[in-house]
Amino acid sequence: MKTAAIYTRVSSDQQKDKKTIGSQVDELLHFAQEQGYLVPEEYIFRDEGYSGAILVRPGLERVRDLSAEGQIQAVLIYSPDRLSRNYAYQVVLMDEFASCGTEVLFINSPKADTPEEALLLQFQGMIAEYERAIIKERSRRGKRFKAKSGVVSVLCGAPYGYNYIKKTDDTSAYYEINEQEASVVREMFRMYTEDFCGIGTVARKFTSEKIPTRKNIGKWERSVIWAMLRNPAYCGKACYGKTEHAERQRITKPLRAQGGFVAQSGCNREKPREEWIEIAVPAIISQETFDIAQERLKNNKLHSQRNTKVETLLQGMMVCSECGYSLYRTHTTTSAKKKIYYYRCFGSDAYRFEGVRKCNCKPIRQDYLDNIVWQQLVALLEEPKLIQREVEKRVEETKKASPVIKQKEIIVKQRTKLLQSMDKLLDAYQEGLITIVQLRKRMPDLQKRINTIDKELESLKNHELALDQRLQLLDAESFTSQLGLNVKQLDIKEKKKILRLLVKEVVVGDDIIDIKHSIPLKEAKNEKNSKSYQLCTRSNISVTK
Repeated sequence: MKTAAIYTRVSSDQQKDKKTIGSQVDELLHFAQEQGYLVPEEYIFRDEGYSGAILVRPGLERVRDLSAEGQIQAVLIYSPDRLSRNYAYQVVLMDEFASCGTEVLFINSPKADTPEEALLLQFQGMIAEYERAIIKERSRRGKRFKAKSGVVSVLCGAPYGYNYIKKTDDTSAYYEINEQEASVVREMFRMYTEDFCGIGTVARKFTSEKIPTRKNIGKWERSVIWAMLRNPAYCGKACYGKTEHAERQRITKPLRAQGGFVAQSGCNREKPREEWIEIAVPAIISQETFDIAQERLKNNKLHSQRNTKVETLLQGMMVCSECGYSLYRTHTTTSAKKKIYYYRCFGSDAYRFEGVRKCNCKPIRQDYLDNIVWQQLVALLEEPKLIQREVEKRVEETKKASPVIKQKEIIVKQRTKLLQSMDKLLDAYQEGLITIVQLRKRMPDLQKRINTIDKELESLKNHELALDQRLQLLDAESFTSQLGLNVKQLDIKEKKKILRLLVKEVVVGDDIIDIKHSIPLKEAKNEKNSKSYQLCTRSNISVTK
């Protein structure tokens, strides 16, 4: 029995919500059974919410890979427009499947003209479109294959902190750490992750110290710092295929000023992280430092001052237990012209979802909820031993799972391979396989790379010592004792800082407020199960830790 794959696609979110893709799968499975094809469950691919005008789709990419590997003998598709709405793309895909010996079967071919007739009607334009499409697609697929093979040349240069070494007859292209620039990168991440400096502060410091940029421009822009902080190459994972071209879906303020029209209707958008192709490069910082930077970037985006008109304690930390949407701050005005502020769930606003509410969560008084959460946090801070025990536990885990150790192992292996390469060159020279000129040409490059690795090892040792020193300074008892004396004098900004250190999120429901802490609270049980009538009328609200 022949093996086949099923490919289905819907382009709009409305089709996705109505589950029209399920009907395609049912008919294709019935057709496969009639024709005698075996379709494994993992060979059913669904591209939900992808336009037929684009060629790069996750499900279609997997089908093409299976065809190229010879894993399938046929591809079953509901209709040609499900494969692509661009005729040139259809021809490219059909030719590719045919060259791999894979048959393409449509169960509901359109009643319009055949592809041959359409080609005759628009002969010149279609041929030109086909040529452009096939050249573009071959180039993209070739780059994708090279990226999967770990070839650095597909990345089009090296970021700040690296030198791009072009390929030669003997070696492929690779990244080499530029120590002068790498020290700037390490300082940037240290300021952002350890000193908690803002992006603007980092940019102003580098500009005032006249540190040269890659283009030797005196001023460091915030966008450059932001992009560098998000670049995974600095932790040893340069990525290919991070963005894709898509249709513009948002009409921004500059576009509205132009009447909502722009000549270039497309835009670049970031692809999901799991679709990026990682290429190993020398690391400048540890994976732990990079993860901390990403977490801080995420939190800063959520709690950004530009998104805040009035400071609130729980801004960006509340989640609806019913629908999963966040809560925002709104108000109502009484007859005495007094404003009463509430937290309201986004999912309860029908106008945001085409007239259909996602949940029935009731608004909650801001002052009541802020006070309850803060009082629970103050009660937690009165138990410093619990916090100190958790700190000591995390210190031990940090030492055991330190990325510095793993990074040292990788670098030591790289150094061993380079030393083996040098030994092989010397053996080849002694046996007369290479000349002294060839030996002198290749040996300095290897020695230079070994020297660079030795500097990285020395840097990792210093980082490891600095980490041990920082961990020894952690003392929860002194922090909580000082905080207890000034807890009533804290302003809203200081309270928010403490809250974000100890609380992950606050889940709000109709009858419960669940405060999810950053540390386990097995000893802090809510024995009294105290009730609160303040959050909404005619109901009892229990507050849990």
